[in-house]
Amino acid sequence: MPSSQHYHISKIMDIIIHLNPMSILDIGTGFGKYGVLCREYLELWDGRHNYSQFLRRIDGVEVFEDYITPLHKFVYNNIYISDIMDVLDKIESRYDLVLLIDVLEHFEKHQGETLLHKILRKNDGVLISTPKKPSSQKDAFGNVYETHRSKWTKDDLGNLASNLFINDRVSHIAYLGNDGNVTKLKRKLRLKEVSKIPGMSFSMNRADRLLKKVNRMKNTIN
Repeated sequence: MPSSQHYHISKIMDIIIHLNPMSILDIGTGFGKYGVLCREYLELWDGRHNYSQFLRRIDGVEVFEDYITPLHKFVYNNIYISDIMDVLDKIESRYDLVLLIDVLEHFEKHQGETLLHKILRKNDGVLISTPKKPSSQKDAFGNVYETHRSKWTKDDLGNLASNLFINDRVSHIAYLGNDGNVTKLKRKLRLKEVSKIPGMSFSMNRADRLLKKVNRMKNTIN
């Protein structure tokens, strides 16, 4: 379908907001939901209060041209109407984040593995959501690419790169990237959880400021 489950939107957007990417490649744009959400929460909430000037690059890839509407043309900087397997090597940009939201199950397993290796080699990280138990979906909306062709396990994804998995009953939600990016994301999420403890928010902010001050002093001395 040119859509994805609603229940995990908040989990996925929470990861995206914490990563704060300046460039995104949305593979399998479908209706354009995540392009819109990324544009809204990464641009309109950045403190500039500027409704007409977008600073981030959000590109999309969609194999089925009939899904493309004026909404896509407003939200995305560039839209590649193509099979990602055909166009990925031709895209010269390196992205801070690649999105594969309810897309991976539409590839044969070997194709999906090849795709993920290429994405990880060319970009800083990829955010994946794929159902733990895909339905026996065939073509939909007149689009043969909607067919479900593979089932992925946590090990299938986790063995590819450093990773962070978000607990979810229905889907595997995972961020894959280099060690540094994964470590930073884990730290941000831990700080978020700790800040929810009464009285801890002030202490954590103070400790974080102190740590930054110590690091600046070290750099000055060196």
